[in-house]
Amino acid sequence: MPEKRKLVCINCPIGCLMEVTLDGDTINSVKGYKCKRGLEYARAECTNPVRIVTSTVKVRNGCLPVVPVKTEKPIPKRMILDCMKEINRCCVKAPVKIGDIIVENLLGTGINIVATGNIPVSDKEQTAC
Repeated sequence: MPEKRKLVCINCPIGCLMEVTLDGDTINSVKGYKCKRGLEYARAECTNPVRIVTSTVKVRNGCLPVVPVKTEKPIPKRMILDCMKEINRCCVKAPVKIGDIIVENLLGTGINIVATGNIPVSDKEQTAC
């Protein structure tokens, strides 16, 4: 029996309510989208959902103890826990600038973890992470 999923598109401010009919892993129909981006979102969300991951990484000798980071591009949702394990192992040395690559080629995906904040060097000496 076909499965029906209801989704709200997050690609634009319209927020179309869509209904996707699936037969196993095969999409039979998508209803309710108002633009091509909605159709693409529904297909991706039902077959290979992806997310941007945001977090923080420890900073050594910085004026703050952590720097905010994010994946440059969305990663498969199934990889989020492994991504977070990798991020939690990281420690960078100040100074850190927005756009600095913190983790290159995360888990072999070709996607980098980048800094989204600036952390200058502290005038106080700190211990390692």
